[in-house]
Amino acid sequence: MPKISPERLTQEWEYLLTSQTETVRQRVQTLASLHQEALATYFYDHMLADPTASQFLSHHQVQDRLHRSMQRWVESLFSAQTVDALAPLIAQQVQIGEVHARIGIPVHLVLRGARRLKERFSEVIHADDTLGTANSYMASRFVANVIDTSMEIMSQAYSGSHDRQSRSEEAYRLFSISQHVGAERERQKAALLAWENQMMFEQAVGTDAAQLPRISTSEFGLWFRHKGLHAFHGSPEAGLIMDAIDHIDEVLLPVFALVRPDSQADRIRQMRELHEATKGIAYHLDNLFEQNNELEAGRDALTRLLNRKYLPVVMSKEVHFARKRKSSFALLALDIDHFKLVNDTHGHEGGDAVLQQLGLILNNTCRGGDYIFRMGGEEFLMLLVDVGSASAMMVAQKLRHQVEHEIFRLPLDKSLKLTISIGLTMYNGHPDYQHTLRLADDALYQAKREGRNRVVYLDS
Repeated sequence: MPKISPERLTQEWEYLLTSQTETVRQRVQTLASLHQEALATYFYDHMLADPTASQFLSHHQVQDRLHRSMQRWVESLFSAQTVDALAPLIAQQVQIGEVHARIGIPVHLVLRGARRLKERFSEVIHADDTLGTANSYMASRFVANVIDTSMEIMSQAYSGSHDRQSRSEEAYRLFSISQHVGAERERQKAALLAWENQMMFEQAVGTDAAQLPRISTSEFGLWFRHKGLHAFHGSPEAGLIMDAIDHIDEVLLPVFALVRPDSQADRIRQMRELHEATKGIAYHLDNLFEQNNELEAGRDALTRLLNRKYLPVVMSKEVHFARKRKSSFALLALDIDHFKLVNDTHGHEGGDAVLQQLGLILNNTCRGGDYIFRMGGEEFLMLLVDVGSASAMMVAQKLRHQVEHEIFRLPLDKSLKLTISIGLTMYNGHPDYQHTLRLADDALYQAKREGRNRVVYLDS
């Protein structure tokens, strides 16, 4: 997805402003401000009447928050009167598009709502007796063009965010079915060997060169081209394996057709070259799995917890599950108190030892269905599935108490005591998982402000 050009968007919006008279621009701004509530109500009345849209907008908090947000958006969309005011306005449209992608609202619903909004705003303009016929027509065109430009920006942002989410979801799917990386490695090495053995057999029985099995269409080749190449994207070894596959299919196999049937020496030489190419693939495959069995599988290399790579996928999945099943989940945002002092006193080796030990404590605390992420540095996030607030608070307090009484072992037979601060919140039905993440972060910051080594619970 090409990156949105701020310069191009600014120029297009600037043209919309400069192509209209000041009288039209200012009257449209005034009408948007005066009728923002009515326009937002009209918009959501029509959206809620759509069965597809209502599933995203049925939550009472969403209706309340989005109605107010819609009013502000209508007003701000026509508030820009100068070029300097366009940059934050364009950034707002990008952000809205990304939120739509995160929640999963279909683009066609947003475009339908925009069409309704343009129709209603045009009625407001033509009912206004201060503009006159000519200016009313120009004002309606101006409103339609501004809304269309906004929709274009949102759609581009939506598409880019949706593409990234789709790639993450596919990677997470691969992670989910291939968590035992050693088993996956052995399975693919066996598939590669099976192809090579088949080649040897076909040569032994004199199969025509045109009928020899291509490695790209073998079990291994299909896995690597459709899954492995995606999972190991960007690794030099992945490129080398793909080059070797192409070399075997496009160079080595066709040569077998040129070898004379009575030339045993040439045939053996070709088979050895093919065997060396296959050995090279197996070697690079081993390196790929060694280097990526933690990082590319979505685990933090130090603590072996999930890294934040899959946080959007997991959060979206759990929000969808909770909304469908009318269940809830808890988020615990954790932070090691005064961790900088640990690094300053005991060095990064000591800090790493603390993080690893805390990772083990967190892992032993959660259940099989729960998730633990290392968010970076000394910050962690726990997602507890199918719990109520009381049970989640018990887990948080138990965890805080356990860390407080744990002896953390450091290199050179040193040790220390630590505490953690925890921010707790419950999922409350809001379709945008960022809303829940922000509540957990706010609760954590409050715990830090109130003195650390405590659990703070915040709801919506």
